[in-house]
Amino acid sequence: MNLFPFLVAVWLAAVGLYGVVTSRHFVHLVISLSVMQASTYVLLLAVGYRTGAKAPVFADIPARSRIVDPVVQALTLTDVVVEATVSALLLALAVQAHKRFGTVDPDELGALRG
Repeated sequence: MNLFPFLVAVWLAAVGLYGVVTSRHFVHLVISLSVMQASTYVLLLAVGYRTGAKAPVFADIPARSRIVDPVVQALTLTDVVVEATVSALLLALAVQAHKRFGTVDPDELGALRG
């Protein structure tokens, strides 16, 4: 088993978490969350990968062939769709916050509560 993809997933999660913690702009925060989400893509694909296995298309391979896990690939595609939806929603909220309050700094929005 290759450890490299798991280390890449941990590194991406750490970089994304650092960006979330140090973010002073909502767009930067959304990008940092997207980087963290990318770590789940790498992790899922690393879990489902099999050395020497073929794609799970059964039309042209023998029945006893080793294949890559198709469930993990489907979960990764679902993860991509969820991440795109969450990013779009968060960016829409950032636009509305900028329109309403004139700022996208999370620290300044807390002071505007009144």
